[in-house]
Amino acid sequence: MESTPTASQLLTVWEQGRSQTPVQRAFSLLALAAPERSPEELARYHIGRRDRELLGLRERLFGSRLAAAATCPACAQEIELDFSVADISSPSVADTNELNSLQLDGYELNFRLPTCDDLASLTPGASAPDGRSQLLQCCVTETRATGQPCAITALPETVIAAVSERMAQLDPQGDIQLTLACPKCSHEWLSPLDIVSYLWREIHAWAGRTLNEIHLIASAYGWREADILALSPRRRQTYLELIES
Repeated sequence: MESTPTASQLLTVWEQGRSQTPVQRAFSLLALAAPERSPEELARYHIGRRDRELLGLRERLFGSRLAAAATCPACAQEIELDFSVADISSPSVADTNELNSLQLDGYELNFRLPTCDDLASLTPGASAPDGRSQLLQCCVTETRATGQPCAITALPETVIAAVSERMAQLDPQGDIQLTLACPKCSHEWLSPLDIVSYLWREIHAWAGRTLNEIHLIASAYGWREADILALSPRRRQTYLELIES
């Protein structure tokens, strides 16, 4: 049964995450979402399964509705978005090292889907092209050109793009794309949603509010942080109202 992290657990992950890289932060959130799994098991999760677990964690923490904003690339109109976890959820993909194949323009490739461990192996701060190249090195197990072995670095951009697109098709949860339409100019486009960044921003904002509440109550009553966090949100709010009255 999926459990909801306690306020204390969430604050601990937030504190650790402030000094972590985005990939490390994603793994910390994943461990919070699936505490029954070992680090080794979590490292083997495909990106889609990771993001599905994080969507579940987000729903348990803050509810099923998500709000966001976007800017129309055609007319710069600001658009407010409101959608649910179910709207961006895709069927699960088994976490196996099963190989997939791709044939295009005389090239033949065997590849597997990227995992959390693959992302952790990338050079921190690498540019998007370098990161993609490193990820291909992890996931592409065999490349042939007109029947002869060839280096991954020798693949043309069209083949690299086709591999990336095929990976997204095989694991759609790992590449969430919002279909948007501008109410002002009717322009339509796809906008990616990074659930790791989205959830982290929400947790960061929640931590700021919670620590402020702890400060006010501790200052008024002299209680310990652990005792204040043990209060239900409703009781904590009642004490805040009494302090302000």
